Amino acid sequence: MATFYEFSLSEPVVRATARMGFEETTSIQEMAIPMAMNGEDIIGQAQTGTGKTAAFGIPMLEIIEPGKKEIQGLVLVPTRELAVQVAEEINALGQFKRIRALPIYGGQDIQRQIKALKNKPEIIVATPGRLMDHMRRKLIRLQHLKTVVLDEADEMLNMGFREDIETILADVPGERQTMLFSATMPQPIKDLARHYMHDPEFIRIKPKEITVPNTEQYYYRVQEKDKFEVLCRLLDLNAPEAAIVFARTKRRVDELFEALSKRGYSAEALHGDLTQSRRDSVIKKFKNGTTEILVATDVAARGLDIGSVTHIYNFDIPQDPDSYVHRIGRTGRLGKPGIAITFASKRELNQLEEIERSIKRKIHLQPVPSLNEALEGQQRLTVEKLMQVIATGEHLAYREVAREMLENTDALSLMAAALKLLTKEPDRTPVNITVDEPLVFKNKKRSGSKDRRPGFRNKSGAYKSKGGQKRKHQNY
Repeated sequence: MATFYEFSLSEPVVRATARMGFEETTSIQEMAIPMAMNGEDIIGQAQTGTGKTAAFGIPMLEIIEPGKKEIQGLVLVPTRELAVQVAEEINALGQFKRIRALPIYGGQDIQRQIKALKNKPEIIVATPGRLMDHMRRKLIRLQHLKTVVLDEADEMLNMGFREDIETILADVPGERQTMLFSATMPQPIKDLARHYMHDPEFIRIKPKEITVPNTEQYYYRVQEKDKFEVLCRLLDLNAPEAAIVFARTKRRVDELFEALSKRGYSAEALHGDLTQSRRDSVIKKFKNGTTEILVATDVAARGLDIGSVTHIYNFDIPQDPDSYVHRIGRTGRLGKPGIAITFASKRELNQLEEIERSIKRKIHLQPVPSLNEALEGQQRLTVEKLMQVIATGEHLAYREVAREMLENTDALSLMAAALKLLTKEPDRTPVNITVDEPLVFKNKKRSGSKDRRPGFRNKSGAYKSKGGQKRKHQNY
């Protein structure tokens, strides 16, 4: 891999990369930065966690003129969380050039955004709907724009933002640089590129990188009715520091959150029905380690950039390979190890095989752990915690009490009692998880048949029901 010193970057940007701890470039950065520095339009196929924000952020910062008090860079993103995270990283990269990026998104007080816009940021990172709101109010003018970036373009189309994106792109200068990044390349993405980009260079990360090489991937054969008990055993056995459990619908997320809480796990729910303040609170607690388990839908988890996630649990199998790649990309980030676990019933095995074919990687079957194995996992965790306390010397203040107890009780009994007290034993508290068998469908390319699902995506990325009526975000 190259280093940032090899790209003839300005001293302030190189200094910022060093301050942020960046050493070697990632694959997408190594390929995209030189092309973008030459002013070329770029299409990059890369998922979250590959370092693409720096891949487009660094070239953008190099062509922007500080102090002109004009919006010169625009990044469009699908979610408010991603808007905040991208703006934070660009601000860190531009700290020594004194270039500012402002996140603009729905759910935040618009008067607060109007006040921030008066400070004349050079870069706007925005969700399409809120950006158009400001454009209609004449609060954001894009006539001086030099660079436009579409980040997670496939997800923006899936969420129904295609018309908004086209309206925005029609209002920006024709002489501009455009960069598009997407984990997948469906036809609507290619159509956007054809209409709004100038001879773009195409960059694609190798399949082995797209499937997250640092993430161990396993699956368990589990009946639908047994999924929750197996999940609890795995949580006890793995003792993850930070885990995301993916579920198919909002109802499933709420039920899993309530059930995990009843069993004594530190969990929070994340889905589209939460208020902005509640979403912010949930994500903050997960990031700082107050919460260990986040239960989420696919759409709600888009844009989450939390490097500490050690485990991904697919409680409901992803309905397509692209969703699987997006999910497991939440762990194994930038060289850190991770584990991705998928639950599959007998009738879901065809979907699992389709995922394996797409990612060109075998997902290994594991035996379902027993209750005794789960208990042993918790006992092992307790022993590790006790040894850590001894190693740090935190036990010294309790030595006198321990000495007094040993005068009346033998050491073996006392130690066993301590382990019993500190170990989280498997909890069998009754919970209510609705049995929700997935809709299994044949892959169109393999079978040659029409999509048999009650609803399917049309070309715009929205969902279309049998009766032909569009429906957006159902189940999210």
